[in-house]
Amino acid sequence: MARYTGPVCRLCRRERMKLFLKGAKCETLKCPVERKPYPPGEHGRGRIRESEYLMQLREKQKARRIYGVLERQFRNYYTEASHMKGITGENLLRLLESRLDNVLFRAGFALSRDQARQLVRHGHVELNGKRLSIPSARVRVGDNVSVAEKSRRMQPVLHAVAVNENRTSPSWVQVDKDLMKATVTGLPGRGDIDIPVQESMIVELYSK
Repeated sequence: MARYTGPVCRLCRRERMKLFLKGAKCETLKCPVERKPYPPGEHGRGRIRESEYLMQLREKQKARRIYGVLERQFRNYYTEASHMKGITGENLLRLLESRLDNVLFRAGFALSRDQARQLVRHGHVELNGKRLSIPSARVRVGDNVSVAEKSRRMQPVLHAVAVNENRTSPSWVQVDKDLMKATVTGLPGRGDIDIPVQESMIVELYSK
């Protein structure tokens, strides 16, 4: 399965903001965005000519990088969202939020979406009681996402649960931290999705 394998901190620097791709490190002063708040590369500190297209592109790239999907997969999500009833931009974010790896991250069982993806790929996660190793699997209302019983004592999982102990779970996910189980109780609205992306610009970009 194709995925980005390069240094993720460069992605945050390119967007000139924290995308929280590395979990707890992003909350500390060790985050490269704190030390080098400019894009990477030889011309990172140079003046960038702003344009409408550039702003639209940056919003799209931020969304892709936050959820860890490549261009073709992201375009497929947009195509599906554009055929759904409602606002296309919100539909797009709702589809991305419904990914299995994202729900696992939102439930607090992983420190980052990348770590959640790894847990899923290695067979440590169950969907409705059955082991599933596809991070992009669609989670629907009423589904139960849980850490496999034999994997609940893994140090990365226990550490993630401890770090996220005081974090509030999304209103559309009901979490049982003792059983390491999350139940999807509804679809997230735009107010429930706390990512720094202007989805309307993504729609404008793909509508051209």
